Amino acid sequence: MVIVGGGLAGLTAALHLAQTGHSVMVCEKQPYPHHKVCGEYVSNEVLPYLKRLGINWETSRAVSINTLQLTTANGKSLTGRLGLGGMGISRYALDHMLYRAARSKGIPFTFGQVIAIDYKDDLFSIKMSSGESWYAKVVIGAFGKRSNLDKQLQRPFMQRKSQWLGVKAHYEWDEFPEHQVSLHLFDGGYGGLSKTETGAVNFCYLASYRSFKKENDVHNFNRKVVARNPFLGEFLKKAKPLFQEPLAIAQVSFDKKEPIKNHVIMCGDTAGLIHPLCGNGMAMAIHSAKLASEQVHRYLTDHHCTRNQMERTYAALWKRQFGYRIWVGRQLQSILLHTRLSAMALTLVGTSPWLLQTLIKQTHGSPIE
Repeated sequence: MVIVGGGLAGLTAALHLAQTGHSVMVCEKQPYPHHKVCGEYVSNEVLPYLKRLGINWETSRAVSINTLQLTTANGKSLTGRLGLGGMGISRYALDHMLYRAARSKGIPFTFGQVIAIDYKDDLFSIKMSSGESWYAKVVIGAFGKRSNLDKQLQRPFMQRKSQWLGVKAHYEWDEFPEHQVSLHLFDGGYGGLSKTETGAVNFCYLASYRSFKKENDVHNFNRKVVARNPFLGEFLKKAKPLFQEPLAIAQVSFDKKEPIKNHVIMCGDTAGLIHPLCGNGMAMAIHSAKLASEQVHRYLTDHHCTRNQMERTYAALWKRQFGYRIWVGRQLQSILLHTRLSAMALTLVGTSPWLLQTLIKQTHGSPIE
């Protein structure tokens, strides 16, 4: 089988399927390691599963995170404990660690752009920009938030222009608390801060085009809009940038997506993007790969299981696991990006530790065994 996309979901699926005895190849655009626009906080819910796949998490130098801070655009702050907690680790390091584990198991990779995935007569053909073609009985799509493949597969969300832009960079700032992830609101967007395995602070934010187009430049936008939040203003003033230029991605879509399209099984952000306010996109990508891999294994080993049964079961499991969390994230975003509502919400939640813990629990899953 072929996995298109070698991010968290694609690499996890490759490791899982190889562990259960299947032949699998991964198609990834560029060689490892490389940075990606990502919040770089992964919930501890996935650690038992990753260990089962043979990932030695102790060697990663990931930062243990157990505290959440949330601030409104005018600087009102709320802090609480994270129940399960999580780890701060860059995609540069985590993807590379999973890639090395996959290579150690003999999983082949091909690097280049996949330009088309076609299904005919119960067989897929995967066409590369290099002119190469691959054939497979099963294809898992893990090619990220938005791709030309989405257009080739005629996925409906591609017909609607997204209003979000994502920006990410690493900074040196020793004052940032070691065990904290913080979410800060500003006019037309919000951003997260957390430490990574190198000690660098990852700053990743989403901004609406409505807000961003007034400046139309990341540096000006940071200075004139993002920095109006007092906490982010202090951070941007004191922190030393470690990237020559921030990474940015356009057209970040939170529209509903299908977990199955033209018989391709979608995982991670390709199946559905969770709002970063939930802080759980990395865990969701890993968990969705587990669900997909289990159903693919069943289809390939149980002669009574049809392709249609595999697809229906995976779609139902995906919705059961992530549908509610995505809905909660959408509601949270609507409330917190409204200046008056966000201030009222933080005041209400701040008076009740139980309410804060309940809210955190709604955006995190249970440990994956």
